[in-house]
Amino acid sequence: ALLVAATSGHAETSQQRAKRVLDECLAALGGPKFLAMRDRVEEGRAYSFYRDKLTGLSIATISTQYLPPQQGKLAVREREDFGKKKDYGSVLFTESGAYQVTFRGAQPLPQERFDRYRETTLHDIFYILRQRMQESGMYLESRGADVLDNRPVEIVDITDADNRTTTVYIDQTNHVPVRQVFYRRDPVTKERDEEVTLFTKYRDAGGVLWPFTIERDRNGEKILQIFSESVRVNQGLADSLFALPAGVRMLKRN
Repeated sequence: ALLVAATSGHAETSQQRAKRVLDECLAALGGPKFLAMRDRVEEGRAYSFYRDKLTGLSIATISTQYLPPQQGKLAVREREDFGKKKDYGSVLFTESGAYQVTFRGAQPLPQERFDRYRETTLHDIFYILRQRMQESGMYLESRGADVLDNRPVEIVDITDADNRTTTVYIDQTNHVPVRQVFYRRDPVTKERDEEVTLFTKYRDAGGVLWPFTIERDRNGEKILQIFSESVRVNQGLADSLFALPAGVRMLKRN
């Protein structure tokens, strides 16, 4: 009885187990080097789908710049350039809006698209680990272990102060995220969408372990695949890369 009592006294709580699993995940991704990642450039191919049918293919360069974290706010900028020579136009995501930039000028993207980008980013496990873990009100809870695609995983719920929950599945062997799930209310239909992202083919990117293949599904249907050919971190990207060109013609939002 004393042995059982002593053993149970050292058992992890659900919150302790979740924190341990995420700490192991952060260490596997690069630990201090991951946290020191100021920017990132991903180059490769991006495929878009509608009802599981291919609707678009782009040669894409995705540049990301991290900003000082702010409680519950977007603290990142992203630029997507299309074409081998980056001459097929760009999309800019700033802290407060999004724009499509072509030779015609800069056109604000629909608010719904920016809102979806914002929510997707705030739920992203890599963004959470890099930018959000120190926010007040973050609550971690372990769902225990399971098997996903013949792979043993740990499942953790991460909930922020605004009741925004991300469920992440972390490989028990190499401790990297392999799947994440969150739910979002569709602004038009008011129905709840299930957003699933799968992460595979991890490779070293300058001391940071990063997935070179990413797939996003919505309500069980594939909507996006990204196959990176190269990923580079801490390239010293200038702020101007994520700003609208000086003197650009501003177009009306559709």
